[in-house]
Amino acid sequence: MDLYSIIIENKALLEALYTLAISLICAVIVIKTDKFFRLSLHQGIRYFRNAFFFYGVAFIARYVFGLLSDLHFEPVYIAQMIFEYFIVMAGFFLFYSLIWKKFESPKDMPFSSLLNLRILIFHVMAILIAILDYLWGSYDFMFFSQMIIFFSASIIAAVNLRKDEKKHKFLKFYFVAMLLSLGAWILNFLAEAFFEWDLAILINISAINILFFLLFLYGVIRITKTK
Repeated sequence: MDLYSIIIENKALLEALYTLAISLICAVIVIKTDKFFRLSLHQGIRYFRNAFFFYGVAFIARYVFGLLSDLHFEPVYIAQMIFEYFIVMAGFFLFYSLIWKKFESPKDMPFSSLLNLRILIFHVMAILIAILDYLWGSYDFMFFSQMIIFFSASIIAAVNLRKDEKKHKFLKFYFVAMLLSLGAWILNFLAEAFFEWDLAILINISAINILFFLLFLYGVIRITKTK
């Protein structure tokens, strides 16, 4: 029996384990970075924490709505919009954690990092992207928005790494993770547009996603241990 046959026969179990692994990784990252933020009051860490909170919720929502879809639960038609909203917001938060200093002063800390005037723009954009994809019956707006975000984030992370690699060791994890995520979103688009969600490509995307989250988990554990 080949690998693909094993995956197909155990699809439900593997999806549950995949969701559990990512949600647990996100939970650990959120808990550790939240503690670190409360000690340092660093706004970038605050937005970084929010990104993984939204990633965790997105993957759990996708799994739950997948189960409801199998049960032919009528309101499941909104599942795509809800999942896209959370996943797009996670990307926005991760990107904003790199550029927040251009828009905020370290001394000017907003009361809420989840909902303030600047972040409200991202909420509106995420909702519009989710609605447009629902109306068009595709994932294209989400794919293109995330490819743009992570392409830009890769460039910013590379510049930051070149400037402060010795001072901020976490930047190397950021840069590699941005490239991994960019690659995953490109593969997602190719799988939808040209390969009809080919199983081999989806397996590679899942593997890249796991690496993305594990890389950040390792980086967060390493950095918080030294603080």
